[in-house]
Amino acid sequence: MDIWKYFDITHRDHVVCNPISVEKVDELVRLFDLPAGARVLDIACGKAEILVRTAEQYGCTGIGVDISPFAVRDARARADQRVPGKLEFVEQDGAAFEGEAGSFDLAMCVGASWTFGGHAATTAALARLVRPGGLVVAGEPFWRQEPPPEYLAAAGMGRDAFGSHAGNVAAGVEQGLTPLYAVASSDDDWDRYQGLTWRAAERWAAANPGDPDREAVLARVRAARDTYLRWERELFGWAIYVWSR
Repeated sequence: MDIWKYFDITHRDHVVCNPISVEKVDELVRLFDLPAGARVLDIACGKAEILVRTAEQYGCTGIGVDISPFAVRDARARADQRVPGKLEFVEQDGAAFEGEAGSFDLAMCVGASWTFGGHAATTAALARLVRPGGLVVAGEPFWRQEPPPEYLAAAGMGRDAFGSHAGNVAAGVEQGLTPLYAVASSDDDWDRYQGLTWRAAERWAAANPGDPDREAVLARVRAARDTYLRWERELFGWAIYVWSR
């Protein structure tokens, strides 16, 4: 099964493809307080909702980069409808994007630190791309409590896969960045994000009984649902962090 097809199916009803409400996103975008003529970069932009809302708010230009052809398709459609001529989209691995150092007023990677090999590496990569005084924005999970060994074994994950909320902020400080703001997801945000994936997968499966990936999609979603309800709802936090360079 094509992993990007899977995410296209399970995220088709999401406005923002992360466990965060649109109200919190709107507050975040207002707090960017970007100057006239700002230039914005969004690595692993997904459907680019945050990037589009930023362009709507400030009239800025920008680039969205994503490896998924489905996400880039949706991002282009949103931008063409809401901010025509403002945004460019590139279909490629975000880690391979060769932006000029210091050429952006804001660089973000929200919920996709795997692109650069982790949260610390993500903040370092983004910091290189923004001008002095510019903004670095990253979204990242964190442990709300110590994960039990049985969960780590079931998830095939190490304890060091994520850090703490404070540690996520400190990762930017270690790159010489100044923390400005952080907004964390609530239980409701998590439930909405997860529930929409279950609903989308089940509805897609019902409408596509002959698709060769039907059983694989259902098996993956249902296993993820059970893991979330058994462990992850209590274990995981998630936040968007903003630093200045």
